[in-house]
Amino acid sequence: MDLTIKEVAASPTRQTQPFPGRRSLQQGWTSGPWVVPNTSPPVVPRLDLGSLAASDDEDQDVTAENLPAPSSKYKLKYQEHEAEMKEGYEQDSQRNSEKTKSHMPQQSPGKQLEEASPNGLTALDRKALLQQGFAESPYGAQLSLRKSNAEIVATEKKKQTVAEQVMTDLLSRAVISDPEQNLTPEKQEGACIPPDSKVTPLRLRKRTLHETKIRTHSALTENVLSHKVQFDGRIISRNGRNACRELIGFFFIHDQSLTIYEYRQFGKNRTNVLPFIQKGIYSHQSGRRKGRPYQLGDFYTGATLTFLTSDHPGLSKSIKESVLLRVRITNIDQMALDSLKTASVEHDDDVICQEASDSLILKAIQDVLKEKLHKRGVRILTGLGKYFQQLDKEGDGLLEKSDFQQALKAFHFEISEKDFESLWFILSGDGNGKVDYGEFKRAIIGEMNEYRKSFVRKVFMKLDFSKTGFVSIINIKKSYCAKQHPQVLSGHATEEEIKSSFLETLRECCSKPDEVSYGEFEDYYEGLSIGIVNDEDFVNILHTPWGI
Repeated sequence: MDLTIKEVAASPTRQTQPFPGRRSLQQGWTSGPWVVPNTSPPVVPRLDLGSLAASDDEDQDVTAENLPAPSSKYKLKYQEHEAEMKEGYEQDSQRNSEKTKSHMPQQSPGKQLEEASPNGLTALDRKALLQQGFAESPYGAQLSLRKSNAEIVATEKKKQTVAEQVMTDLLSRAVISDPEQNLTPEKQEGACIPPDSKVTPLRLRKRTLHETKIRTHSALTENVLSHKVQFDGRIISRNGRNACRELIGFFFIHDQSLTIYEYRQFGKNRTNVLPFIQKGIYSHQSGRRKGRPYQLGDFYTGATLTFLTSDHPGLSKSIKESVLLRVRITNIDQMALDSLKTASVEHDDDVICQEASDSLILKAIQDVLKEKLHKRGVRILTGLGKYFQQLDKEGDGLLEKSDFQQALKAFHFEISEKDFESLWFILSGDGNGKVDYGEFKRAIIGEMNEYRKSFVRKVFMKLDFSKTGFVSIINIKKSYCAKQHPQVLSGHATEEEIKSSFLETLRECCSKPDEVSYGEFEDYYEGLSIGIVNDEDFVNILHTPWGI
């Protein structure tokens, strides 16, 4: 049988060579020995690098065909990624420029104030005033009413939860911790049985359940604790974590004591109520009433309660950095307060007259500076806050008398020497020592009411969902919406222009280029609030762009 094998080419440049000394298969099989093939390597062609480079270029130009077009979802993701990368690049560039500027001589605040247009407004002032345009576009009435009703229900539920926890804590501890429990039982007293020398007195040994009285003469009851005034409070602080704490306090009439609880919410359904200030009788720690115990007349919306942080070891480290803890009453149960005031509270006419005189002095100073701050509040207040931070080398928020005089001179605040001395005596108490610069700023400029501040805190808490006390500029840019601004609706400006003007003015009040603290955020809206008379107009400025 004849077999024929065809040779197959293994390479276009080389053909298969038959072994030397081997007969063709067509001539038939032979039984002769195999001849060893030639082991020398074949000639390797020279490598042409130019052709390889050309082939690579050709491969790069080749594009796949018949691919589906990218969907809008992936386009949006790509655009968001591109925007974030661009924002990060801009922030890095800004940080480098900030480092460069830090080595250069800084311009004084006074020169910055002088660089204004003939009407006294700088470009920064005009950009800040754009935010007042939101007052002309009121928030949706139906949506606002629905949200308001839901918030009222949630607030009442929160207050009820805290009140129940307070009553449970006080009533459950009242009987078991009463000193009367350590007295000799009534049976032994009635029978006049002499004490047994072999038995340890009850007051020195551990009391068992059957030796505990169910009711004592001085035990608290629910009826006694019901005579109380409930109030909401907040901590006066530039620290965002402390300023946004939700505090609810109670003042009890029967013993003139008070307690403050903190309401914490984790997620949507998990809540916790913990004592913040333990129940006790406390006194004023600053002002004209320093050393006097708190009375019913000291509780009203806008009142400030002061405590020594050293007396409360359970407070956080950030709060203990200050000597005094200041709690501002933001809301109070007015019906309960009016009903309990009929019992008549002790009045000190001398202290009331002194406080009225102090109030007149502060109002006179604020009226003098009011014209200076008109339409310039954002720039001046934020600049003053940054200037105080630079003077505060120790970081405790306290400055000396000369520091405040230097700041007033730098910002061209014209206050007579007599008014300044009166102001300093009111704030420092005895005319010596240091004063908190936040308190000083509130005294000479004033502050927005608690109704407005509640919405500012609500916006910051929405942005600071992780409760760190700081919000990144990127998160602010994502959350801020300028679609409903009147100039955007009329076509005179774009949404991006309004947003850029807001971010530019906000960055001016920040000590760090990439994040905003609560104190800086509050200063911005504090300055914006000066030129707005109506509370609802100010609320619309927060409602519309932030969607609260």
